[in-house]
Amino acid sequence: MGKKADKETFEKKITRLEEISSQLENEDIGLEEAITLYEEGIELSKSCITSLKKAELKITELKKKLDDISAVEEGLFEE
Repeated sequence: MGKKADKETFEKKITRLEEISSQLENEDIGLEEAITLYEEGIELSKSCITSLKKAELKITELKKKLDDISAVEEGLFEE
């Protein structure tokens, strides 16, 4: 995907995926259009999965920092 698509928010990508899904369920679209929409959906899905994995990693890192702070504080108050 291009630079413009990379700057889209996760929420916008999910909204677009919902639109694509609705369009694909419509029997009035042609095969070529369906394939194009399907390809776009796959790319958006991959991008969303990547975003979710990055968010999960960030949350894990933040939780570890919090756990480290808690451990230090517990050590200070045990004396």
